[in-house]
Amino acid sequence: MSASALRARINAALADRIPSALSPAPRIIRPVASTGVEQIDELLDGGLPLGAITELVGPESSGRTSVVLSFLAGMTRAARVCAWVDISDMFHPESAAAAGVDLSRLLWIRCGVQKGATSQAAQSQFVLPEKYLVPAPVKQGLHGGGFGSHPRNEVKGLSAAVSELLQAEAVSPRCAEPQRRLRREKDVFDQLQPNVIQQNRQRIRAAKPWSRMEQALRVTDLLLQAGGFSAIVLDMASIAPEYVSRVPLATWFRYRAAAERTQASVVLMTQHPCATSSGELQLQFHPASARSDEATVFTGIEHREEIVRRRFAQPQMHSLTNVVSLRKPPQNVSAANWRTRTTWAGPR
Repeated sequence: MSASALRARINAALADRIPSALSPAPRIIRPVASTGVEQIDELLDGGLPLGAITELVGPESSGRTSVVLSFLAGMTRAARVCAWVDISDMFHPESAAAAGVDLSRLLWIRCGVQKGATSQAAQSQFVLPEKYLVPAPVKQGLHGGGFGSHPRNEVKGLSAAVSELLQAEAVSPRCAEPQRRLRREKDVFDQLQPNVIQQNRQRIRAAKPWSRMEQALRVTDLLLQAGGFSAIVLDMASIAPEYVSRVPLATWFRYRAAAERTQASVVLMTQHPCATSSGELQLQFHPASARSDEATVFTGIEHREEIVRRRFAQPQMHSLTNVVSLRKPPQNVSAANWRTRTTWAGPR
């Protein structure tokens, strides 16, 4: 009896208990989740892969954040918990809520932010002059608490202080002489404007990016090892490429293994690709162009992105065979365009 005939008889005998016992099911390369953008889902055959690393590479204002927010909106609507690791404190919750993200299912991790500082409280800060701050008590010598410098050193500067007291301005005038009243200037407490706060925050970000990046990488590692998150966004969009390239390749390989184990979708937002072979999908976003459907009215922005790298793409004949060829497929240019419209231009 041939092998095919024996295989058919075994499948028929076990059909009631184990359907297709010896017939392997078609292999699914990677489950995907929709991004919410029809053009991108059509380009990616369904959306972003789950259990893998996806890189969204491009300059600022190229549409990366819009795609990620649309992706998270679909994930949170499906009652899934997501996380956003914010390295440069650039995440805007109001914009995320407007895009449809359920903020109660989104964990926002702000790196490099002092404890207790919030965006709303930062706008009400003011600068207090130093003369209103109570200085710490100075204890010197034996009479000041039993520690400090030797009393002999306290004599230094005494002659200068006495000479200042004996100056003409310091000596009090006689009572019979008319005294000129000096007008005291009113203290003004300068309130920090939002644009000044933003400039200070940008200066701090540009000064020490590596400490915040190290904190973000550790947090992402903990989230992946703990599990329970369907999507983790690592926002490195505002970090210069020379700092992003310093991340060890072993970090991305560890993220890839943890994502496959927990089936979490790790999305990297960068200006320069960094995950190399550990990333399964890499999308290059080109600078967006403004659209003016009317002569003098700004109506929206047109975005363009293309697939730069994609590992283990789903074969076209997956319904007929479950064998994945080891030969490298031909590299075809795959790109998509999509638009975002303003509120006054009508529905999307």
